[in-house]
Amino acid sequence: MAKYSVHQQPVETLLSWIKSGDIAIPEIQRPFVWKAAKVRDLIDSLYQGYPVGYIITWRNPDVKLKNGELSAGKKVLIDGQQRITALTAAIVGQRVLNKNYKEINIRIAFNPLTEAFEVLNKAKEKSPEWINNINPIVNDEITISKARKSYIALNPDIDEDLIEQRIEKLKTVKNQQVGIIELDASLDIDTVTEIFIRINQKGVVLSNADFVMSKIASDEQHGGNKMRKMVDYFCRLLVDKGFIKHIVDNDTNFTESNYYKGIKWIATNNDDLYCPDYIDMLRVAFTFKFSRGKFSDLVALLSGRNFETRTYENDIAAASYQKLSDGLEAFVNQTNYQRFVMILKSTGLINRKLISSQNSLNFAYALYLKLRDDNMSEPEIQGYVKRWLILSIFIGRYSGSAESRIDEDIKQINTKGIAAYLLQMEQAHLGEGFWDFGLINDLESSSVNNNAYTLYLAAQVNKNSVAFLSKSMTITSLIEQRGDIHHIFPKQYLINNGYPQKAYNQVANFVYTEQATNIKVGKMPPTEYLGKIKDQINQGVNEVSTLDTETALVDNIKTNDIPSFITEATHKDYTKFLEERRKLMSKKLKAYYESL
Repeated sequence: MAKYSVHQQPVETLLSWIKSGDIAIPEIQRPFVWKAAKVRDLIDSLYQGYPVGYIITWRNPDVKLKNGELSAGKKVLIDGQQRITALTAAIVGQRVLNKNYKEINIRIAFNPLTEAFEVLNKAKEKSPEWINNINPIVNDEITISKARKSYIALNPDIDEDLIEQRIEKLKTVKNQQVGIIELDASLDIDTVTEIFIRINQKGVVLSNADFVMSKIASDEQHGGNKMRKMVDYFCRLLVDKGFIKHIVDNDTNFTESNYYKGIKWIATNNDDLYCPDYIDMLRVAFTFKFSRGKFSDLVALLSGRNFETRTYENDIAAASYQKLSDGLEAFVNQTNYQRFVMILKSTGLINRKLISSQNSLNFAYALYLKLRDDNMSEPEIQGYVKRWLILSIFIGRYSGSAESRIDEDIKQINTKGIAAYLLQMEQAHLGEGFWDFGLINDLESSSVNNNAYTLYLAAQVNKNSVAFLSKSMTITSLIEQRGDIHHIFPKQYLINNGYPQKAYNQVANFVYTEQATNIKVGKMPPTEYLGKIKDQINQGVNEVSTLDTETALVDNIKTNDIPSFITEATHKDYTKFLEERRKLMSKKLKAYYESL
């Protein structure tokens, strides 16, 4: 049996199919990731008659309806969306979203003399040799004759016949052929993914979440298209509050739906700690409602797949769409979302730069929704969610093979209960060896994105610790205000004594401190600047530090998990200092985890 068919269609036909809905393309609400120069290159290739790669579609399976008939599945676009978007931007003139969710025009300019294409800029706009925008010409809004006359009026000494010939050739862009690979409806998602990788020949793994988004965008029977809009709109409103006006003004059909009522609150929410994208939203909703982790299962279920009979049934599709809808509505629910963010903050993870694993957040939110659905008390929920979240970051639970790990964890939690499974995970991963050796080893790093170090900062925030050499300024305030990270053994001091970057930038040499203090310490060794602070305390001045008693200085050093011998330390003690501080940091992390 043939797995796919290959045929050619002109660009014009392809665009007309998208306009008429024969090919279901997800509404283009996500940012357009191509650079404008790549759009130019695509148009140039079409102009030159070069191949531009294949568009890959996959026909939705025909599902068995209640009357016994089979539905007619639409073609779903699974690869080529960026090329389609580029064509609609350059030829049709459709605006696209940049990475900041701002709508922009991509105008491609054409020079008939050199047959060159460029992204329109001010220099090209002012030059008479360039046609500012190919869109009206290719799109038949301007005749060849009119385009030629306009150009000759600005360039009177140019060969008219040559210009007419080049403009005629430009018009043929829409007649150039594009290869279309149509995958058979009977193929399962894993086979489709494998074909995609082999055709692409780049080893780029197509996200199964993209399959899901294309799938629901093409569904009108079960309201999938509105569901898709809710996901896109929610993600966009998180970063672009003003977009709410566009929805209200231009999408009355959506604003009359419950989905809109569920998400409109986000337009006035100013917290950006948990900023999910469409994959994160699908991940949480799917894990929560289906107790599964693999998106390929979701694609099959939305297609109505009966895993036992290996047929497709509308009842299964309908039930799956309803469950996904329920999961997404629970995700965007204001109470759920804001309570979950409060849980995050209560662990000390108050800033996105402290969070190294988005999938740990996603699983923690799915767990929160599940435990709420199980009617567990709020204090119990918070305890389990916090510990699971921090444990998963500690051990990098979802850093590799995330789908498989998520699938395993949610199934185990369902079978054993959260209390038993969490205890099992703690015994397996957080034994004495972890705190005494594993974590200390993890802290031997010069990367501030190190999981152990970011959790150490969270632990300090959680305990409301004061900054190094400060009387009252908290580490929380400095992280929120982007305060200074200070080298306990100053960087220049260590450089002057022959230490390489990998040594002086060890995370165990870092503390948060006030900028004024950091500047005053300069490149003095610890014994010198701490001695100076002691002298100033005795003299009743606080030029370097705001600490005003020697007891406060000792407590501050202890609070920041710095070995007490620091007051006498020189560069000769640096290696010993790092070893001892890592142990103290690990000790704080253990106490922090046990307090959650």
